[in-house]
This record gives sequence, structure tokens and C-alpha cells, in this order.
Amino acid sequence: MNNATIAAVFHDPGSPIEFREVALPALRGSEILVEVVACTLCGSDLHSLHGRRSVPTPTILGHEILGRIAEFGPKASRRDERGRPLSVGDRVTWGVVASCGDCFYCRRRLPQKCERGTKYGHEPVRPDRELTGGLAGYCVLVPGSAIFLVPDHLSDAVACPANCATATVASAMDAAGPLAGARVLVMGAGMLGLTATAWARSLGAEAVIACDADPARLTPTESFGASRSASPEAVAEAVLDCTEGYGVDVAFELTGAPDAIEAALPLVRVGGVLILIGSVCPTRAVPVVPEQIVRRCLTVRGIHNYRPRDLEAALDFLGSASSFPFDSLVSEWQPLSALESIRRDRATHDKRRIGIRPGG
Repeated sequence: MNNATIAAVFHDPGSPIEFREVALPALRGSEILVEVVACTLCGSDLHSLHGRRSVPTPTILGHEILGRIAEFGPKASRRDERGRPLSVGDRVTWGVVASCGDCFYCRRRLPQKCERGTKYGHEPVRPDRELTGGLAGYCVLVPGSAIFLVPDHLSDAVACPANCATATVASAMDAAGPLAGARVLVMGAGMLGLTATAWARSLGAEAVIACDADPARLTPTESFGASRSASPEAVAEAVLDCTEGYGVDVAFELTGAPDAIEAALPLVRVGGVLILIGSVCPTRAVPVVPEQIVRRCLTVRGIHNYRPRDLEAALDFLGSASSFPFDSLVSEWQPLSALESIRRDRATHDKRRIGIRPGG
């Protein structure tokens, strides 16, 4: 193993990516060093690269990461979150937030909001802790990381988004409640939207209506289980037609666009549930009439990141979802050196996932 690695350091949207050599640290306590096998660029990474989302800088972005264990710290556990043995060379994924387990939020079952947490791909570069993002050759897993072995039969393209996109959808599915026989609306047909569509169908949803403003993004929705797709202009008619005029039992909003939220809310039936997932960047305010929430007995839930059990559920889902073409959602694999051209190319946001091979 080398004593140093190359990391892509992001400073701000107007500055070139800095490709910096970083020394591999001497591991302390329960830390684990992993060699980054693959890192897919999440929508939030692209928001940061293109200046639509603030992030502490300088930083090493990338949180949808697969790695192979390179070295264990002196006190590191040799077991994953499920109790399975871990060895050097094992392919693993881990939760986006390493949590302390004992702060106000951890005690209230919100470890993703840990007050002392480390959020991979979101931390500022510090002399004592530099390798915390996936856009580098190696990443250091700190105490409190929920680590999971990745089954051999899951390709890198399928497994890499698990510890953000798929696990976030897992949390949303848990919040939605039972979906057997339900009529479901999915606003947004990106990576999360297609995952939510496939998962809802796997859970027995009677109908899933996929909506997106881009006709090209609606093309694969049928392959992921959508019973119907619609543009924003036609979605109300599609919902009313599929639900005998009652509205959907559950709506998942994954775009974060205020117009989409405003369109989804009246399409939820009395007693239904609206799950908000996509609103991770500042936008204009969305007008809500509280009387409508009350009289229609609506539940509105926000989902941001996830718990370790959601990543576990995500891996289980992907392991049983071979009938859906998840392999196709990573449009291309690029070396780390391609990040500068990706930063300059605003069209990359239209792709569901671009994969980076830091060692390639």
C-alpha cells in the first residue's frame, strides 16, 4: 500500500478542483482505512460543484462510496453492522453520517442529525482528518460508522448509490407506512424517483404514477414499475383517473421544486401522506393552507438522510431487485481527473449518476 493518495479538493464553484497528494494517516483507535473502489456523484454533489448548495470548504466531496478495507485501526471492530466478519479486501459501504450514539438526537433515534457526527463528503479538510470524502483514493472510516459488507452479486453501479439514494428512499418507504394495494405518486424520475417507483411496486402498490417535467426522464419509468407516467401538466388528470377521483394514498416528492410540491399536495387523498425528500436546497416558500391539512387529515413528513437500519434495508432491497435495471442508472464511469470538466459542464446535472473511479 502506498503512503499517500490523490484527493480532489473542492474550494468553490468558481475555482478549479485541486488534485492534492494527501498522506495516508496512521490509524487511531477504531478507525478503518478503505480504498475507494467507486464513488457516484449524487445530486447534492453536483449542486455544490455548480454553486447551488453551500458546503464547508475546502472539502473532499463524494458520499455515495464503495470501498475495500485496506487496514484496521488497533481497536477497530472486525464485524459489520449485522455482525458478519470483516477482513482486509472486503468490499463495504457505510452510512453517510458517523454518529456518537449519545447526543440529544442520537438518543431520539435521529443518528443522521448527530450533534458530533462526521458526514462523509461534507466535512472541511483538516490536518488531522482529511480523507472523509469519496473523491479520493482512500477514505478513513471514523468511530460510529455503520459499516456493511456488500454482497458479491451486486455490481458497483447498483451498490454505489445505496448509501445515499437507496437508503434515503428506504427511510421514505418506512415513513410512508404499508403500501400493499396503495396508489402512489412519485414526483421526479431521477435516481431517487426510479428507486421509489420500483420499491413501491415491490411492496405491493397497486399503481405508481411517475411525474417529471423532462419527457426523457419518464422513458425508463415503466421498466422500474410505473403503471403510468405524466408531465406536470397532465399529472392531476392521471392521478384522478387512477384513483377514481379520490387521490393517491402516498405522494413522494423528490425534486425539491416548489411547483412540484404545490402540485402534489392537492393530489393526496383525505387521510393520505405526503413525503418530502427532494428539498435540500434553498427555494422560494411554498404556500400552504393549514385548514386543508387539518380538514383532509393529511400527514406531511420530511426525510433527510437516514438511519443505519435504512442502509441495511437498501442493500436487502437491491439484492432482491434484479428485475429492475438499476445497472443502467450510472451513465458512465470517469477517472478522478475528469472532475474538473464535470464541474464546468452544467449538463451533467441531467444525468442520473456519473461514476468516478478514483484509482482509474
